[in-house]
Amino acid sequence: MKGIICYCSGSGNTKLACWYIMGKIRNIEFDLFNIVKDGIPALEKYDIVGFATFTNFLSVPYIFQTFIDKLPQQNNKPAFVFNTYGFISGKTLKILDKTVTAKGFKVIAGHSLHTPESYPPMIARGRGNEQAPNEKEINNFNKFISELDHLTYYLKNCNELRRKKIRVGLLNSLMPAYSFTKARGDMGEKYVDESLCTECGLCEKLCPYKAIKCSPKPTFNMDKCYGCWTCYNHCPAKAIYTAKYRNAGHYPQPINQLKEKLKIQK
Repeated sequence: MKGIICYCSGSGNTKLACWYIMGKIRNIEFDLFNIVKDGIPALEKYDIVGFATFTNFLSVPYIFQTFIDKLPQQNNKPAFVFNTYGFISGKTLKILDKTVTAKGFKVIAGHSLHTPESYPPMIARGRGNEQAPNEKEINNFNKFISELDHLTYYLKNCNELRRKKIRVGLLNSLMPAYSFTKARGDMGEKYVDESLCTECGLCEKLCPYKAIKCSPKPTFNMDKCYGCWTCYNHCPAKAIYTAKYRNAGHYPQPINQLKEKLKIQK
């Protein structure tokens, strides 16, 4: 049997977690699909679809929402939902479940994983959560993967699977889901230190919203920007900054502690 995990990962935390899931699952072979780079997948080739994203202002990122909107309507194709978060997950998993279900998928499992913070303002304020996930969170993550593996076994043997009722806990359920433009406003205007910029073009290449044009220095289209901080985090020269943050809180890739915790034991 074949499965696919459609993921969105600005810092690499979510992608790393997806690789971990794929390494632990035994009853189905998964392909990993980058929704920013790879377009729209041919879902008819797969028996189960995973949707994995980071949390953006207590909700699903706009880029992931638009990706799901573009998918063809399904007829109860089995799916699971998954998100990573740094500080608090909010309603991300429930919103993801609702959006995927509206497209005709049957959600059979879901999980939220606490990871180190990739949001520069939080890191700059000393709230990077570098030790996440803790032992209990890792155990719960492994339990989710084990349950998913069990479900795929039943799916493999042509058993009908029931829809999963996704719950997010009382605190998360009380948190508001912010508008898609809230993150843009929080980030504010972006600038370039031209004395540091090497004109590598990486910011334009990595921007998921096509909001950057390098000619040869980067310029920013704020109407297209949704404040994901990818350009800021990944600039190798740290030439991109905002009115509030400069050369602080960068998170270009998963930190070593997370890599070690999500390392598949051979």
